[in-house]
Amino acid sequence: MYKLLLSWRYLRTRFIALASIVSVTLGVATLIVVNSVMSGFVFEMKTRLHGILSDVEIAAPLLGQISHPDVHMRIIRDVLGDDIQSMTGVVRSPAMVTFNVHGRQMTQQVMLLGIDDESFGQVTDFHPYLQNENKKEQFTFNLEESGYPEYVSNSGWEYRRAKARQQKRIDLMQREQQAYYDSVAADYLDDSPEKFQQTAYAQPVAAADGDEREIEYRPLPPQAPDFDKIHGGEDGLDAADQPKNDVFTARDGKKYRKFKPFDEHAEFRTQPDPEDFFDPEEDQHTGIILGIAISKRKTLDEAGNKKDFYMVRPGDDVQLMFATVGQNAKPVSENCTLVDFYSSNMHEYDSSFAFVPIKELQKIRGMMDPLTGDATVSSIQIKMKPGADLDKARDALIAKFPPEQYPYDIHTWQDTQRPLLSAVNMELTILNLLLFMIIAVAGFGILATFFMIVVEKTKDIGVLKALGAPSSGVMSIFLGYGMSLGMVGTGAGIVLGLLFIRYINQIAEVVQKITGQEVFDPEIYYFSEIPTIVSPWMVCWVGLGAILIAVLASVLPALRAARLHPVEALRYE
Repeated sequence: MYKLLLSWRYLRTRFIALASIVSVTLGVATLIVVNSVMSGFVFEMKTRLHGILSDVEIAAPLLGQISHPDVHMRIIRDVLGDDIQSMTGVVRSPAMVTFNVHGRQMTQQVMLLGIDDESFGQVTDFHPYLQNENKKEQFTFNLEESGYPEYVSNSGWEYRRAKARQQKRIDLMQREQQAYYDSVAADYLDDSPEKFQQTAYAQPVAAADGDEREIEYRPLPPQAPDFDKIHGGEDGLDAADQPKNDVFTARDGKKYRKFKPFDEHAEFRTQPDPEDFFDPEEDQHTGIILGIAISKRKTLDEAGNKKDFYMVRPGDDVQLMFATVGQNAKPVSENCTLVDFYSSNMHEYDSSFAFVPIKELQKIRGMMDPLTGDATVSSIQIKMKPGADLDKARDALIAKFPPEQYPYDIHTWQDTQRPLLSAVNMELTILNLLLFMIIAVAGFGILATFFMIVVEKTKDIGVLKALGAPSSGVMSIFLGYGMSLGMVGTGAGIVLGLLFIRYINQIAEVVQKITGQEVFDPEIYYFSEIPTIVSPWMVCWVGLGAILIAVLASVLPALRAARLHPVEALRYE
C-alpha cells in the first residue's frame, strides 16, 4: 500500500513531474494526428489510383492487340473460377486531341481509351468520377440536356444549339457578302478597278458566343454603287443577262448573283435527303469524355482571384488524331463531341485520359473484321471479388499465358503503382520512427527526473529500508511512478490528439486567417478538406509504446534506489 501512496504523492506534489507528463502528452498527440492524417492521404491516394485501374490486367504491348478476346475471357474464367466478379475489354492508343479556343487551334497529347459503356463501370470506379449527374446513374456517350455542375454551366444541348444557330448566322452573312463581292467584281473589275475597290462590302459585326441577339451589319460606304441602278429593272436584275436559277436574294431584299455550281450536272444526279446532312443543332459526333485537366486552365479575375477557365465544354466538338494498327499503320482523324468531364483528382489521369466508345475506336483503327465483326482489344481488365488474393490470381494467369508463348504483360494495379506505394510506405515508416523520438526525448526527461528524485530522497529510501522495506518494494515505487507518468501523459495525449483531428479543418482555417497563407491548398492536394482516418489499433499501439518508454526510463533510477544500503543512506543524516 505504501508504494501506491508514495507514487501518488510524488506525482501530485512535484512540478517536474508535470513537465514530464506534458512532454509525453505532446508526443502521443503528435503521433496520433500525423498517423491519422497520413492514413487519410494514403487511403485517398490508393482509392484514386485504383479508381481507373482494374484489379488484374492482361495487356498487349503498346499498339499491340489481343485477338479473340471472348476466347481469352473464357480461359481466364476457367483459371480464376468464382473469384472473378467482372471483365471487360479495353482499347488503348496514344492520340492527339485538337480543339478551337477563340479561333486558335489547341493540340494536346492524350491516352485514348476505348471502353464499353456497360461493363467498364463494373470493373473500375469510373462512374463516380463523371461530372454529369445523369451519367453517374445511367452511363452513355450521348450529350445530355442537363445535369452538368455549375462550374461548367452553359453546357450540354442548350449550349450546342445556341452555338450552332450563331454559326449558321455567320455562314449566311458570309455567303451574302461573297455573293455581293462576286457580282460587283464581275461588272466593274474590268472597267474600273479603283471603283471596284471602293465598293468592298463591309465586314459584319459578330455577336459574342452564346449571345442570341441578331447579327448587325455595318453600312456600305457612301461611294458604293446602288445595285438596282447598276442592272436596272424592277427586280434589280436584268433577266435577259442572267438565268433565274442564278439569283440570290440577300437579307436586304436585293438580288445578287449566286456562285456558279462546281458540278454543272448536279441537277441530273440523285439529291440527298436534307435529313441525311449533319446538323450540329440536332446531331452530335461520336461522344468523348475528357479528363478535366485537359481543358481546364487557371486564370485570374479582375479582383486577382484564381478561377477556372474551360477551353472546351460539353457540347463542343474536338478532333482526334491517332494511328491505325497493323504493319502499314497510318494516321487517321475523327470528329468527336465532348459529352462530359472525368475528374478523379489525380492529375496524372485527369490530364491525359480520354474515353470513347470501344466499337467506334475499333472500327476506325482497323481492329474490327468488316465481314465477321470480330474485334481485337489492347487489354482485358478483371475485377476480382472482395478478399481475393490478387497476387495469386496474377501468378495463375502468368502460368496459363507464359511469356515465352504470349507477349502479354500481366499485372495487378498494385504492380502498376508499386514504386509510388513503396515510397509512401517508406515515408510513413520513417515518419513514425522520427515521431517516436519525441516520446523518447520525454523518456530521457523522465530518466533525469528520477535520478534527481533518488538523490533527493536518499534519506527517505534509507528510512524505508531500515524499517524493513525490501529492495523490490523500493524499486516498485519508482517503476509505479514512471508508469503513472506514462499513463497520465498518454491519456491526455490521446484525448488531445483526437480532439485535434476532429476539428483539424477548422483549426486550419483559423491558422490561415492569422497567417494570411493557405495551409491546405486544394489546388495542390486535390482535396476539398484534410482527410483523416483514425485507426483504433494505431491509437492503442501509440499509447502502449508511450507507457513502455516511460516505464523503461524509470528502470535505472529504480535499480539505483533499490541497491542503496540503509546504513550508507543514513550515515550523513
